[in-house]
Amino acid sequence: MDLTERGVNRPLVFVTVGTDHHPYNRLVNWTDEWLEAGGAARAQVFVQHGTSAPPRIARSRDYLPHTQMQAAIAKATAVVCHGGPSTIMEMRYRGLVPIVAPRNSALGEHVDDHQIRFSRRMAQLGTIRIVETREDLFRLLDLAIGAPEKFRATNDSTEVAASVQRFEELVEDLLRRPRRSRITHLFRGPRSMRAGERG
Repeated sequence: MDLTERGVNRPLVFVTVGTDHHPYNRLVNWTDEWLEAGGAARAQVFVQHGTSAPPRIARSRDYLPHTQMQAAIAKATAVVCHGGPSTIMEMRYRGLVPIVAPRNSALGEHVDDHQIRFSRRMAQLGTIRIVETREDLFRLLDLAIGAPEKFRATNDSTEVAASVQRFEELVEDLLRRPRRSRITHLFRGPRSMRAGERG
């Protein structure tokens, strides 16, 4: 399957919502809106949309085999993804600073807000560029097309992997706890994930 349009040499933006069964229409719609607002003249976009409604403008597919996903990442000037820790780690290992739009449980995009918490922490470390509004996405896509070097990774991948692993352990621990205990533990947070500390 062709990820890019034949005969078109505009840079590729690859957008992936992951494989979670909750639709993530917000990100798909924002991507189309960026194209409508002038992005289509500067880039081509391919969206892996999962259970979300397919984009109206961008090329897309619901799911991609692993090899095609890797090909899309390798070709992309910029990658936009959901806030899953393993997805972020994959992008970092491939030398990218991903544009991350975490799913929001209040909008029915996930079961909880661990993606928001994790993405904000990674943004503080400079590991990702975070998107929380439509305007954030437009600004970061414009920047990525104009200055792609700003979206190439410089952090030590072992540091990123350690941070991701620690957060995944935190999430698993929280999911095993009763609801009241989860809330108390989350606000206290493990020592290694407190603001200003690198564990």
